Order: sequence, then structure tokens, then C-alpha cells
Amino acid sequence: MSETPKVTLRFDSGTLVLDGLNAECAPELVPPFTVFDERIKRYRAPGYRYREVLTHLVRRSRESQLTLVDEARKYDTLTVEHRTARTPFEHQREAIARWKANGHRGVVVLPTGSGKTFVAELAIALLQRSALIVAPTIDLMSQWYDVLHTAFATEIGLLGGGYHQILPITVSTYDSAYIHMDHYGARFGLVVFDEIHHLPSPTYLNAAESMIAPYRLGLTATPDRSDGREHLLDDRVGPVVFTRGIRDLAGSHLADYDVVTLSAKLTEEEAFRYQDNRETYRQFIRDSGIDMSKPDGWSRFIMMSSRSREGRRAFLAYREQRQAAITPASKLDVLEGLLRQHCNDRAIIFTNDNDTVYRIARDFLLPAITHQTDLKERKEILEAFNKGTYPAVVTSRVLNEGVNVPEASVAIVLSGTGSVREHVQRLGRILRRGENKRAILYEVITENTVEERTSDRRREHDAYRQ
Repeated sequence: MSETPKVTLRFDSGTLVLDGLNAECAPELVPPFTVFDERIKRYRAPGYRYREVLTHLVRRSRESQLTLVDEARKYDTLTVEHRTARTPFEHQREAIARWKANGHRGVVVLPTGSGKTFVAELAIALLQRSALIVAPTIDLMSQWYDVLHTAFATEIGLLGGGYHQILPITVSTYDSAYIHMDHYGARFGLVVFDEIHHLPSPTYLNAAESMIAPYRLGLTATPDRSDGREHLLDDRVGPVVFTRGIRDLAGSHLADYDVVTLSAKLTEEEAFRYQDNRETYRQFIRDSGIDMSKPDGWSRFIMMSSRSREGRRAFLAYREQRQAAITPASKLDVLEGLLRQHCNDRAIIFTNDNDTVYRIARDFLLPAITHQTDLKERKEILEAFNKGTYPAVVTSRVLNEGVNVPEASVAIVLSGTGSVREHVQRLGRILRRGENKRAILYEVITENTVEERTSDRRREHDAYRQ
């Protein structure tokens, strides 16, 4: 009678290695999702397959087919209590219940301002396992640190932004998680991915794959991506288990709101310049046989426009026609009227590019926030804005997500992409509930330009259907 094999499961640079199983072992002993690594003569699996691999080995050990030693798990059991007596809202309770019913895995879709952070706090308190919270920016990492430090009577670790302190509850940026999870991936039993639509990018996805955390929670207001890679979340984190939209919660947990579309006109000179440049660009597209409706249309245009003088002229024409559409003089006239109309409200002005941000900041004497604004200045501007010292702030894309501006009630979108997510995020910035608050989003588009089609695309969301 052969001796029962002893199998040791260990964590190795973001993967799982099984010592004790060789190429000649019985097939039924080999866990799913493992492959035989000829270099080390061991079976190996991605770190995120820990739950499936461990379940298989535990079952075989109970059947006395092997002896199991789990050296992979390095995460702790916590004994933390929530400091507040806050009662979850119905949508938060249901979100946690659906997530729990799916084996403590999955994505919760809730709009900005509806309490996604509190859902994560409930998950941490429920599971009592070492937890890593991953956020896309240093600002958001800092906000999570403050929230968790207030919620639980324990020190909170930080990984990113110059910090490298790993504790049972730690907050990290996506960049730092990608860099360090091959080393720390066994230290957490629960991982929470905030703004999880960032995760499917090829680099960040590696962070999720390098962690053994059997319990996973994703949070976002808009999970869809333009590249379609959101389907990769089902395997690495779990499927969408709960969804509530802006319309579902407006008036109860979010501020009521209106969406108003305003038109701006091109002058004769601007219209001529727009049409001339657009025809130059479109003629090159036609001559080159490029279909811009296909996923690779834009990349083909960039590639082919770099190969000839005509291509470079077409690219410059593209930029000129786009700039003519998004920043005509009449848009600034509309902006001036809106700022006068809402002089007693707090307004955020969104544009698509930094040049326009700085132009508006200069012409209207408003503070500007771009990716070039350092963290200290940005914090000072937002604090002054929330206090009312500044009635408005102008930005490009950096305030689309991850900023807490509860006093903002007016959003003025002067330009942007065709992304539904971007538009929903911008609306979400003004929906924090307040006493007698009714928010309003203005979308200013240029007539008879590509902006009209861009507006149609980014308004393909229930939140914009009046």
C-alpha cells in the first residue's frame, strides 16, 4: 500500500506552488487551474485560484488521499468592531446580502454619493479577515484611510504615495498593488477594489491575479469599459451581484436633479475653419480605407497619419476641427451667463483639455485643478470650495472620480469624451444629498458639429433619460 502523499501549498511570487505532487501522481489529486512547471518539477497555479485549489486539496485530504499543509495563507483573523451605530440603508443591506450569497465575491454597482464606502466597511466587519482596499488615486487612498481610521479602532496601513506600511487593514493605490502584490499577495483574505472599472487594464489585472484573497468585492458606479474588458472581472473578482442606478436613488439617498442641454453656435469664421479642417481629415480617412467605427479605427488613423505629409496634415486638421467644436467663443458666453445665474451656488466646470481649463481660469478668475496641480494645492482649493470661499472651480478630467465635494450642486460640462462613464461620473459629483438640495447638470454643445453625436453617445444612460 503506497504512502499517502504530503502536499504543501505555498505562495511564490504571486503564484501557488504545490510541493509533494509530481508528474506521476494520480490525476484525481491534481487541483484544477494548475499546470506542471518543468523548471521546478512542481504544479503551479495563479495566486487568485487559491480558493479553488485549496477546496480541491481539502476534499482530497478528507478522503485520506493526501495530507495537506497550507503554508500559502498569511492573512489574519481580525477582531474589529465598527465604531458608529450607523444603520445601513436598504440598498446597502441588500448589496451585502447579495455579495454574501455569492460566496463573498462580486461587484456592487452604486452611484456616487450612495454609500459604496460603507458597503466595504460592512464587508470588513462581517468577514473579520485582513483586508486590502485598492483605490485608483492617492487622493482616494487618503480618503479611504480617513474613513477606515474613523470606522475601526485600529491602525490603517498605507501602500503608495511614499508610504509602505502593511497592516491587517491596508489601503493601496492600483499602481502600488500592481508593483507589490507578488510579494504581499498572501497577506490579505479580503480585497476591495474601489472604482473597479480600472482593474481590467492589462497591468492592474495582474495585481488581482497575484493575490490569494478568497473574498473579493468590487465597487463602481459604471462597470462598463470602452474596450469590453469588464468581462474579465467575473473570473478575478466575481460577477455583478447588485445594481442600483442614479434614478433609483434620486430623491431618497441622492439629491434630486435636472439635466439641461444648451447649444452654442459657431461664428461664420469658426464654422468655415471647422468644416475645412473636418473635410481634410475625413478625406484622408476615406482615401486610406479606415473605418473609424471599428475598434481599431483610431489606432489605424494614428499609425497611418504618421507615415506621410498628407497624414500629418490630416492629424493636425483633426485636432483643429475638434478644438473648434469644443471651445467656440459662444461657449464662454454661455458659461458666463450660467455663472451669473448660479452665483449663489457651488459649481464645477468640466472641460476636455487643460488648455481650456487655464483659459477659463484666467478669464473668469477661477481656481483650476488639473493633473499638474499638486496635492496640497488641490486640497486647499477643494476645502475653500466646500466652505464657499470659491463659488466655482474649473477642471478637465481629474475630478471625474474620487473627490468629495458635497456642497457642489451645479455641473457645467463644456466638453468631454463620448464616454458614458465620464458623463455619469460628472453627474455624480453634484448628487450628494443635502437639505432642500436640487442639483442641475448643464451640457453645453456646439451646433452642427461632431459634438452633437458625442453628446448622443455619452447620454446613453438611464440617468439622462428625463
